[in-house]
Amino acid sequence: MPPLFPQVTGTFKLEEPPAFRRFSMSLVGMAVVAGVVLRLFWALVITQGPNDSLVFAGGMFALRLIVLFGMVTLHLGNFTLKHWVWRAPAFAAIEAVAESVAALVLILLQREPLGSARATMADWPAIASGTLFWRVTSIVAFAVLLAGVVQLVRYLLLKRAHRERTISAVHHDSAEQHHLK
Repeated sequence: MPPLFPQVTGTFKLEEPPAFRRFSMSLVGMAVVAGVVLRLFWALVITQGPNDSLVFAGGMFALRLIVLFGMVTLHLGNFTLKHWVWRAPAFAAIEAVAESVAALVLILLQREPLGSARATMADWPAIASGTLFWRVTSIVAFAVLLAGVVQLVRYLLLKRAHRERTISAVHHDSAEQHHLK
């Protein structure tokens, strides 16, 4: 039986469906699906859920963040950390636009909740700008935290494998590239 973290990743027999892989690599596809699903989910929660339960509202808000950050993680996990610098904010912006368009459609259908009332066209600019601000802020903060965890785990795995020379070589290459810029 191979160890849990083999030295050579070729020992893994992972068969991922090509369609799912292609979808998870698509910045626009992942962000649009996340935005539309999360807006529809939130509209359903607000209109159909119990109005007096903070536990329910908090749980649904947490579930919404888990789905959002899960989609971001699925997408960013396909790329190196260097690409995260532009992919995380782009994902956030596209997700916010998709969510705002979904909110606009719900407003036109008179189904977009705004507190205990329905949102109107006059409310849409505030909804869209608030969504953009909070998505970019939360997704970029999450991506920075995730990048820190990824780097820490890489460092600890290299240290555990007694590959300190690799750690210093990576650090030296990184410092050299930074110095050249």
